[in-house]
Amino acid sequence: MNADAETATTKAATPAAPAPTPTHTPGSDGSGGHGDHTAAGVGGLAFVALGVVYGDIGTSPLYALRETFTGHGHELTVNATNVYGLLSLILWSLIIIISIKYITFVMRVDNGGEGGILALLALLRPTNEPTRGRRWVLLLLALLGTALLYGDAAITPAISVLSAVEGAQLAAPGVERWVVPIAVVILIGLFAIQRRGTSSIGRLFGPVMTVWFAVISLLGIIQIVDNLQVLRAVNPVYAVQFFTANHFTGFLALGSVFLVVTGGEALYADMGHFGRRPIAMAWFVLVLPALLLNYFGQGALLLSDPSAIESPLFEMAPDWSLYPMVLLATAATIIASQALISGIFSLTMQAIQLGYAPRHRIRHMSDSSFGQVYLPVINWALMGACIAIVVGFRSSSALASAYGVAVTSTMVITTILFYAVLRDRQGWSKVAGMSLCGAFLVLDVAFFGANLFKIPTGGWFPIIVAGVMFTLMTTWHTGRRLVAARIRRDDVTLSDYLAILREEGGNLPQRVEGTAVYLFSSPGLAPPALMANVKHNHFLHSQIVVLSITTALQPRVPPEDRAVVTELEHGIYQVLLRYGFMEEPDVTAGVREGAVLDLDIDPAEATFVLGAETIRITKTPGMALWREHLFAFLTRNATPAAAYFGLPLGRTMTISTPVDL
Repeated sequence: MNADAETATTKAATPAAPAPTPTHTPGSDGSGGHGDHTAAGVGGLAFVALGVVYGDIGTSPLYALRETFTGHGHELTVNATNVYGLLSLILWSLIIIISIKYITFVMRVDNGGEGGILALLALLRPTNEPTRGRRWVLLLLALLGTALLYGDAAITPAISVLSAVEGAQLAAPGVERWVVPIAVVILIGLFAIQRRGTSSIGRLFGPVMTVWFAVISLLGIIQIVDNLQVLRAVNPVYAVQFFTANHFTGFLALGSVFLVVTGGEALYADMGHFGRRPIAMAWFVLVLPALLLNYFGQGALLLSDPSAIESPLFEMAPDWSLYPMVLLATAATIIASQALISGIFSLTMQAIQLGYAPRHRIRHMSDSSFGQVYLPVINWALMGACIAIVVGFRSSSALASAYGVAVTSTMVITTILFYAVLRDRQGWSKVAGMSLCGAFLVLDVAFFGANLFKIPTGGWFPIIVAGVMFTLMTTWHTGRRLVAARIRRDDVTLSDYLAILREEGGNLPQRVEGTAVYLFSSPGLAPPALMANVKHNHFLHSQIVVLSITTALQPRVPPEDRAVVTELEHGIYQVLLRYGFMEEPDVTAGVREGAVLDLDIDPAEATFVLGAETIRITKTPGMALWREHLFAFLTRNATPAAAYFGLPLGRTMTISTPVDL
């Protein structure tokens, strides 16, 4: 689609119809826009959230403690000093990063219930201010953070599934050559069920994750009871002693300690699916206690048997339970992938609506929750990336070197954006904002620095993925802006165009029966498709509707506020439909809502007219030639405008316009 076709969609940064941007302030209910606030309702959502939100962070015990001792570029002796020190780091990392930073503070700042980096960006982009200076830097940071999450989303399913399947080697060493094929089959099955939606998946996965957390808690308790000395690690002094004893090697180990909190950013991105309160309830009631019990149980085991470091979680299990434990771990790691997958679906939808990604088919999977969406093209692309990673890296230890770089970078960016929101939207003073966010940033930067040393041994992969995604998003956004500028060089207002027609012919062109709906992105301007139709066919329908769709910088727009109708003259109307960035525009449904009903438009009888552009690559100043070719490729492969806007294909006409980039 062009300016006539991207057509009908314009970002709320255009002053056309500014809308208020809601945000929850600290101390709000944090319900995320979900209507059921009863204890039973929140508890039910918390149970479902176990199967969608907490799989990633919940299965970190499979590999996290092992990697802190034998991770990227470092190896630590399994002794009391290191066990106590690492357990203390794990404990306080979970408390500070997840419990305090994300759940207590960051998740209270949402955009109408939606979380994630793009939701923070929307809060920082008021409709009446251009993007420049400081805001331009924040925009680039937000896009970079979003791009980094795509790299993380490709690694999470691969490392989670591999780490579980590898557990079978303890009981049957001969199974080693089948680890990769089994992991590939599991991944194919995981992505195949995404079409059922996160709510259905959550109901399916919730019970499994409940059993998982109960089992790892029990295993941890058994080991802790045998060696209560491990509880000393609660004292943060042991973390300090760890660094004193290990110096630079201890710093490198931070890159692996970070594995215990890698689900934090996805937790925030998934907030729109369930709301803050259910996610917080699940964390404090079940997930955090289970993780701490298990990590401390692994530490107790290592104090008595240092050789168990090869696979401490499975070594905790009795011999008779090894196979059931492997099956349970495999099921849990399949679920672990869900947090990032569903989060990426939400982020991609936001990127499309905010103009940073091409149109893709979006399927809403729930009538009651707008955040539950499924994007087929993203789903299958992620599946292909995960399979390639499994085949390429072949083990969870190798993948651990690639894990963490993307997430630490994203967490640093989230802290910076969060500070900007506190200052700009929440009214925090500079001292208060810097005190809080500075404390978070110290820990974020420490983890980020430690993970930089992973780049040569695998950390390059998420950086490459992020670079590709960042290039795609910025190229699409810049290309759309350039196309709009080329199309609108000779813009004329709709009123002026009608006046010109009257002057030329003494009256408007011949009118024919019927309604024509012209989709165009700039309210008030004459659509090029309308002008082309009059020029070549010399007639107008008896009722003309120039329809523009704006994307507001808020997740959802109430149906009663959807439409604004302006009557111009002689059956010609300007209609503005407003959608939130988490809503999929549906023109046929939109014309039935609000004031549009007064026009008596029957979508089954009306003719819908779209403009489309044919991109021609030139040396005209704008973008580099390779980016112009990339933009043309993205345009050709985007979901057709008629399908994206829900137009009846048999009653839709497209008028093409050549555009020189």
